[in-house]
Amino acid sequence: MFVIVVGGGKVGYYLTKELIESGHEVALMEKDRRRADQIKDEIGSVVIAQDGCEGKYLHEAGANRADIVAAVTGDDEDNLVICQMAKHHFDVPRTIARVNAPKNERLFRHLGVDEIISPTRMILGSIEQDIPVHELLHLAALGVGDLEIIEAHLQPGSPAIGRLALDIPVPNGCSVFGIIREGEPTPLKGDTVLSEGDKVIAIGRPESEEALRELLIGEPEES
Repeated sequence: MFVIVVGGGKVGYYLTKELIESGHEVALMEKDRRRADQIKDEIGSVVIAQDGCEGKYLHEAGANRADIVAAVTGDDEDNLVICQMAKHHFDVPRTIARVNAPKNERLFRHLGVDEIISPTRMILGSIEQDIPVHELLHLAALGVGDLEIIEAHLQPGSPAIGRLALDIPVPNGCSVFGIIREGEPTPLKGDTVLSEGDKVIAIGRPESEEALRELLIGEPEES
């Protein structure tokens, strides 16, 4: 597999090293010549000291035959431009982008980036494990549209407790697809009654999350 990595920061550097060690053909593009020379001294001639945002340099790097272009610079705008150019000018089958600002994730998906890697979202997901139970937990972003996998932990006061799972009027743009009960996955059947302590797993869009939270979590208590 031939992968072009754009961005020679720590992410791009270690990604390139891992890909090479796994036997893949890699080209790493880094526009800062001093940084490019530094990396080249360590991993060799796969480093190209050019700007991956410019089509002529992507072409010189071999974008017309690349299987994947991974844009992992620290600039969201650059990463979007790189992926758009790879997809629409060079017909690269798969584009991957690092997205630093969560607010940009929806735009990246809308414009056809195949996979989004959000360090901010990943860290937020870990932090959310300690957020009070009146919040939904964002487990993962899907590669389709702006859908996310969401978890709701049913606590006393949840309006969903005691109701049939399939009778919960989930809002448009959401779907409940699983329950974890006492650490074990529980099939979602017509007679499944939701219980205190259940973790309800759903797929949803951001604009539907508030309605889903009210259905599964209820209103937070006043402090």
